Amino acid sequence: MHIILSVFVIFIVWKWGDWRNWQKYHAVMLYFVMGNLLYNFLTANYFLWRLEADFLSNLTLTEMLYTFIIFPGTALLFIGNYPEGKGLKRVLLHYLFYIGWYAGIELIFSHTGHIIYQFGWTYWWSVGFDLFMFPMLRLFYKKPLLAYLLSIPIGVFFILWFDVPVHLPVEQRK
Repeated sequence: MHIILSVFVIFIVWKWGDWRNWQKYHAVMLYFVMGNLLYNFLTANYFLWRLEADFLSNLTLTEMLYTFIIFPGTALLFIGNYPEGKGLKRVLLHYLFYIGWYAGIELIFSHTGHIIYQFGWTYWWSVGFDLFMFPMLRLFYKKPLLAYLLSIPIGVFFILWFDVPVHLPVEQRK
């Protein structure tokens, strides 16, 4: 499923993404990638959710598909097709489309065992996360410093709420 989704995202970005102007969205794509890499680093031994590998992949390859294809592709599509100046209704529908897309795919994955929730994380936490993730992508596009500053308390909230054990390596604890 993850490989199929990756191929689907590549097709969608090719067909509807503003990939010819990808440089305009590069920083947002990297912000999304950085968030996923940070999640994987901070929760390496305490994943709140874990993607189950497909028959043709393993956990590392699966995470790489999301980090380097699905998430940057999503950022390019979301920002590149943002309905700038087209009215509040179009903007809200744009957000709802992407949040619904992420929530729908995750619902399928949760029912098929392609994503596993642990340590109190649930499908509904993911939907809640999506509700502010997409506005954060837009905020980063418009005001990156503010988005970085807001990302810190958001990350700290999740670490504290879900009691994620973040420890320094043994060599650095002295």
